[in-house]
Amino acid sequence: MTDFSSTGMTRRGVLAAFAAAAVTAAPTFTNAAGFLRGAGDIRRLRMVSPRTGERLDTIYWIEGDYIPEALNEITLFMRDWRTDQTRVIDRRTVDIMTASHSLLDVTEPFTLLSGYRSPKTNAMLRRRSSGVAKNSRHIIGQAADLRLGSRSVDQMYRAALACRGGGVGKYSRSDFVHMDCGPVRTWGR
Repeated sequence: MTDFSSTGMTRRGVLAAFAAAAVTAAPTFTNAAGFLRGAGDIRRLRMVSPRTGERLDTIYWIEGDYIPEALNEITLFMRDWRTDQTRVIDRRTVDIMTASHSLLDVTEPFTLLSGYRSPKTNAMLRRRSSGVAKNSRHIIGQAADLRLGSRSVDQMYRAALACRGGGVGKYSRSDFVHMDCGPVRTWGR
């Protein structure tokens, strides 16, 4: 392994510089299925959290390899903000979010409303709403509830459906879309 400490560079910094150069050469994908099969050189995820005020902009996959440090950043970002607990976020869910974002052709980051939920948080939300599943995929780090200001819930829903990678729920009244890597299924209005 190369020691970058004398130059002030980190492995993450070198990867980021490489990825930034690769972004301009990355192909544009016309469907999420090709993207999820590994087409392209990089995968990048951008999100903001209104609950914590944090922003995430990370390249988590380069030329067929996931970057463990970036996946750890995503897991921390998608933590249960109520309890500050984390659970590893399933890579398939990250890929579905990224593919959906690519299909929507936006630079605006997703707004993350809910990622991982501790069992305690999920139980509390179930008491408040009939729309929260007892065995939610959020509890096992396989789901995200997302919003975009520049796209409608219907547009986001259709993009996630095109991925055919898991469950997609449309919550028009609450202005968000649920994406998960469980069985392919749909719900909502």
